[in-house]
Amino acid sequence: MKKIIRAVIAVALLGVLAFCGFKIWNETEAYRGESDLHRQLLQMKPVPTEDPDPDVNQGVLDLEARNSDTVGWLTVPNTNIDYPFVQAADNDFYLRRDFHGAYALAGTLFMDYRCAKDFASRNTIIYGHHMKNGSMFGTLKKFRDKDFFAANRTAVIYLPDQTFTLDLFAFMMIRSNDAMLYNHEPDDGFLTYVEQNARHYRDVGATADDSFVTLSTCAYEFEGARMALVGRIR
Repeated sequence: MKKIIRAVIAVALLGVLAFCGFKIWNETEAYRGESDLHRQLLQMKPVPTEDPDPDVNQGVLDLEARNSDTVGWLTVPNTNIDYPFVQAADNDFYLRRDFHGAYALAGTLFMDYRCAKDFASRNTIIYGHHMKNGSMFGTLKKFRDKDFFAANRTAVIYLPDQTFTLDLFAFMMIRSNDAMLYNHEPDDGFLTYVEQNARHYRDVGATADDSFVTLSTCAYEFEGARMALVGRIR
């Protein structure tokens, strides 16, 4: 009887080991696939020019030809955030789909479906997964560090027909149901709310007439936590 029990336990342990091994292999393959695709997409990254307002960002147009959901390209210096971003009819489609629509653990950076594609919304929200290997929005967490936040003040967004700078002015830890940060047309209390609830904040001269961009990803400090980096469109 003892031999049978030991045999059953051994088989169970082997099953657990095999399952864990498969999960590790599957995750490794997913990261490798995302990295390979990212290298391909980087070849179409818009090329910065000395012209502060170029008429055409050919790289974005090339991406748009491959995927009509393409909105633009986001670059946050000194992080790994250097990706195209898209917009679908809902906020679920690209959660686990890559730029070409195939299943992908890392998903794709995407704009909230309610926001205007030309960034006419008062608060444009862009989401990305907090990946363990630092891909997608995995390095947004760098802004938790006060010194990093102080030293890194801008990001860049390339659209098909324009380029603009984001003046990054607030890093926040919020809940997934935050009614102000996840509102594409927040009321006039937006700036006051951000300043009062930010973990790190700086005055960039933002006013109620400005438009804003909120970069959002998961956090793990409490249940339902989210990190948000807020910038003013210059």
